[in-house]
Amino acid sequence: MTLDDLRVFVAVCRAGSLSSVARDLGRTQSAVSQHVKRLERETGVALLERQPRGVVPTQAGRILEEAAAEGINGLDLAVGRLRDLLDGHSGHVRVATGATTVRHFMSDAVVTFRRRRPQVNLDFRTVSSGRGTFDALADGTLDLAWITVGPPVRGIEQRTVAELPWLLAVRADDPLAGRPRLDPAALAEVRPIRLPPNSTSAAHLEAACAELGVRLGHDPSVADWDTALLLAELGVGRAVVPAVPGLPAPGTGPLRLIPLPALRPLPVGWAVRRWDALSPPARAFADTVAEHRSARSGLAPGD
Repeated sequence: MTLDDLRVFVAVCRAGSLSSVARDLGRTQSAVSQHVKRLERETGVALLERQPRGVVPTQAGRILEEAAAEGINGLDLAVGRLRDLLDGHSGHVRVATGATTVRHFMSDAVVTFRRRRPQVNLDFRTVSSGRGTFDALADGTLDLAWITVGPPVRGIEQRTVAELPWLLAVRADDPLAGRPRLDPAALAEVRPIRLPPNSTSAAHLEAACAELGVRLGHDPSVADWDTALLLAELGVGRAVVPAVPGLPAPGTGPLRLIPLPALRPLPVGWAVRRWDALSPPARAFADTVAEHRSARSGLAPGD
């Protein structure tokens, strides 16, 4: 068997189709099938089961796919690291994140990193789901992902960079605006704007409230924290948000931020496939973000 055999086999297992892999690789379906047949002759077992709408790996096929994918990813990472050793500070860092995350957590770090490593290209990508992010890390499509740290994920390492206290955002003329802090029990009557329902941050908030016996009702749902803050500032609703860097200074402007100290903070940070396999530029970027966050620790929101 060859490395090319294994790469084609893994691609077929993931696509569930010989023909689609053939199209992607610019080969004939017969050529793709020959790779699989060579592996089946070598192992002595059937690796794929043909079905009306494609193929699925057999039990033996799943075992080989998992081992092959792990080995191929390791080789690809090693080759990438060798290239980085050859060309020093050049290369690419592929990061899963969104505009809100870059604005609040990475803006200073991006400037610092670009100054230190001007030849490294930063490639920021938006991934539609947490599962998609972890899959992209596992298959080597991404180097780093900025996430809300959650339960363990097989094959992924998570590292907390900051723990963010929760705040209630209201307009300056709201009856709650003068409160120095708020008991979470009061949130049951607040009906805050809902964070993205399928997000880890929303699940964390609901779990933190449930620990204190609080069940949240909700007004409209939003796609991100910045939108929730804007709606609160417009008086459309009240928003429970984490104390992300860059929020308005306490007591200024049309928005008021009331601490919710009893709620368990929200952990955010990095997810990677393996820390010890990161390329030097990717590790340097992750460290630069953590360095800037550490420099800000202990500051009030907006300081």
